[in-house]
Amino acid sequence: MDSVRVGPEPADPPAGLVPADPAPADPAPVGLVLVDLGPGDPRMAADVAPLIRALRPRLSADAFTAFAEEGHAQGLRFTVAYDTATGRALGAATHRVLATSRGRLLFVDDLVTAAGSRGRGVGARLMAELERRGRAEGCARLELDSGTTNVDAHRFYHARRLTVAAFHFGRELEPDLGTDGGSGTDADPGTDADPATDRGSAGR
Repeated sequence: MDSVRVGPEPADPPAGLVPADPAPADPAPVGLVLVDLGPGDPRMAADVAPLIRALRPRLSADAFTAFAEEGHAQGLRFTVAYDTATGRALGAATHRVLATSRGRLLFVDDLVTAAGSRGRGVGARLMAELERRGRAEGCARLELDSGTTNVDAHRFYHARRLTVAAFHFGRELEPDLGTDGGSGTDADPGTDADPATDRGSAGR
């Protein structure tokens, strides 16, 4: 399935009922051209923002602009799949090359296909391009996170030979209210007094 949700916010839960009627056939594949965009390009607001904000509903238009500018300065790239026939943006991937102790890798922050274009090869084309770029950049791996409940995305990734290699842990960071330049808390940073309250990472 080519609709892939990636990021710290989990996808909306799927409907619990199975339709009685057979599912309609997937739309016909589309011709695509992949284009890299960056801050200052009007297509960022017109084409990329709606895709990413559909994936991240809490991201406002202004917050998207700020994120895009800061992320781009940190090496984040925005690759957009356009329909060659209509010029519509059908999908987007945000990604960056990272140097890690495990080697150089291409990390995919976001991968999303427009709702009306799922099942048409958009996600597969973007993934193939990301793999090509990773090899060209000398990366040893392509990595991403996927929310634990996002089973459609899991099927998509497994079909492309991605494997579950690790757990991704995380927690929210509260603003530092301390006045001594410390952590603002007396808790031992090496322990978690109540692991059950750790909301963790929803993954991508």
